[in-house]
Amino acid sequence: MPSAVTLIRSASLSDVAEYAYAATAPAEARLIFLAGACPLNEDGSTAAVGDYAGQAAKAVENLRTALKDAGASLDDVISTRVLVASTRQEDLVTAWEVVRAAFGDHDVPSTLMGVTVLGYYDQLVEIESVAAVLDA
Repeated sequence: MPSAVTLIRSASLSDVAEYAYAATAPAEARLIFLAGACPLNEDGSTAAVGDYAGQAAKAVENLRTALKDAGASLDDVISTRVLVASTRQEDLVTAWEVVRAAFGDHDVPSTLMGVTVLGYYDQLVEIESVAAVLDA
């Protein structure tokens, strides 16, 4: 099935950013607004305590599951916001590299943000996203 998401790159903006600057979906696309993907294990405990990369990987895993349950995949994501509980840019980059690698060639528009705290005990990473699909 063809993708509903069209990524838009700008020749007028820096190519340093590892993502498209914009994305569109046609009017007939079904939008899927996902809750923030958290690094939680099935039992509700926080995975990879103290490990930004480990928590990012678990959040991506949980994002994939939520997308699948909604009839979508990472290739259907139209935008992301990666939240990292840290004041250190290095921690944000560590989490971002895991998320970016998971998306491969589908380099959706993204925002990477440092925040003071997230909702679960020991939580360091959360991934917000929106997806768009064309239903058959």
